[in-house]
Amino acid sequence: MAKILVATDKPFAAIAVKGIREVVESAGDELVLLEKYGEKAKLLDAVKDVDAIIIRSDIIDAEVLDAAKQLKIVVRAGAGYDNVDLATATAHNVCVMNTPGQNSNAVAELAFGMMVMAVRNFYNGTSGTELKGKKLGIHAYGNVGRNVARIAKGFGMEIYAFDAFCPASAIEADGVKPVASQEELYATCDVVSLHIPATAETKNSIDYELVGKMPKGGLLVNTARKEVINEAGLIKLMEERADLKYVTDIMPAANEEFAAKFAGRYFSTPKKMGAQTAEANINAGIAAAKQIEGFLKEGCEKFRVNK
Repeated sequence: MAKILVATDKPFAAIAVKGIREVVESAGDELVLLEKYGEKAKLLDAVKDVDAIIIRSDIIDAEVLDAAKQLKIVVRAGAGYDNVDLATATAHNVCVMNTPGQNSNAVAELAFGMMVMAVRNFYNGTSGTELKGKKLGIHAYGNVGRNVARIAKGFGMEIYAFDAFCPASAIEADGVKPVASQEELYATCDVVSLHIPATAETKNSIDYELVGKMPKGGLLVNTARKEVINEAGLIKLMEERADLKYVTDIMPAANEEFAAKFAGRYFSTPKKMGAQTAEANINAGIAAAKQIEGFLKEGCEKFRVNK
């Protein structure tokens, strides 16, 4: 019998935990919950004798991996996995997976909620604009990007996308116009929706020069990662261009400065809300449990993200 830990400082919805438990227990394994733990010491104690861990935004670093002597697999319930030390996991012979696609619709819907709010001037009572007929740029055409494109069609937007790793033919097959560079995307589009991961190449890449290429009245929407934004550069640009707006689901380090300087042009959620729906909770949590059981029972590594 394997012991599987759900370690979530920000817990799953109760219905998601129920679904995870059903998957684990029906496979003959034991489920242990560690929720709202707050202190890292509690996590370190909980991982000592577990075979598998399901996490959300929780940090699995070298210290946690060192403490987890029996650990075989960590699954991040969600797409991003920059909260897991992949190199150390590999050194410990621990498989790391994500659950791509499970939160995608939730994030895409939030992106559009933020877009509508921004073009309607944050519902301040003044006249705004419409999304219909506007040019939307999707920066990274993965699972979330594809859902953004699907929703954008209903709004009647003209849709463009750039993804260095996605063939132009795949983008065109969805009725979306591929562009050759991120510079072209920003120069072309009235609204840009960010969906890039935080990597060595992308960190601080959304900067003064790139966003500065956007047309007058440009709107940047970030439901991706905080680290991809060059905050100093964006602040400088928004000081120079009163026409630009920035809305984000990941509160910047310089949130107070953004809020003070750009009232009516800036908004951040108080905490990351992209995956905060009951449906996304259930989808990602149950997918994580199924992937763990598939790995433990059959050696399936379909969504493995470390070497």
